[in-house]
Amino acid sequence: MKFSAKGMDINYSVEGEGPWLTMSHSLACNLHMWDEEARRLSKRYKVLRYDTRGHGGSSAPAGAYTLEALADDLHGLLQGLGVQSTHFVGLSMGGMIGQTCALKYPGMFKSLALCDTTSSYPADAAGVWAERIATVEAKGTEPIVETTLARWFTEPFRKAHPEVVEKVAEMIRTTPAPGFVGCSHGISKIDLTARLKEIRCPVLVIVGEHDPGTPVSMAEEIHRAIPGSQLVIIASAAHLSNLEQPDAFNQALDAFVDQASN
Repeated sequence: MKFSAKGMDINYSVEGEGPWLTMSHSLACNLHMWDEEARRLSKRYKVLRYDTRGHGGSSAPAGAYTLEALADDLHGLLQGLGVQSTHFVGLSMGGMIGQTCALKYPGMFKSLALCDTTSSYPADAAGVWAERIATVEAKGTEPIVETTLARWFTEPFRKAHPEVVEKVAEMIRTTPAPGFVGCSHGISKIDLTARLKEIRCPVLVIVGEHDPGTPVSMAEEIHRAIPGSQLVIIASAAHLSNLEQPDAFNQALDAFVDQASN
């Protein structure tokens, strides 16, 4: 389904009945990275998944995006669907959008699961992002597929589960270049750590033990900055911990959201 506002089309899906639960995906993925979670959670929740601006079936305008614009896209979608409040699960870029939205629109989230994400990058990360942006602007996303997969999954998992890895590879290579570039400009500038104490809803921080891009240290920083938050480290997982260790990830997520719903 598509929601249109301010010249933007946002592709989304809704499944199940119960309290609203919204899921936001990683850079260079789309709503299908949450297929397993949606299948499970839609038995108890009304699960909203959507493609972030520049990804999947959503519009991919040229130019740099900001996290505030991505948060506004989400807020507009929720308003359009008549959603007053929702649980929220975001991984990587999705977690950054969640933090931004929670701060910009207080009271929107009943709970917030921030997975394999960060609230700020060190100064030396700017060069890494600039290099990725330049590569995709010049050649599209195909040249970054293999290096991205190497960061997102541990080597044993890549060898044992080529079907999962290939599904993600296809998401990366079909992400529109303007979408990757636009979102990369926004997320590379995230700097929210000092404000996280303002978040009042229950918060769960999940991180893969071997995540090189948003490592355990970044998750611990978020956890320290949000009073009362919970931290779960997923063993034997890298960046896409929901796909690499789905049982451990979903056990932690289900328990948290169910508790926050009571």
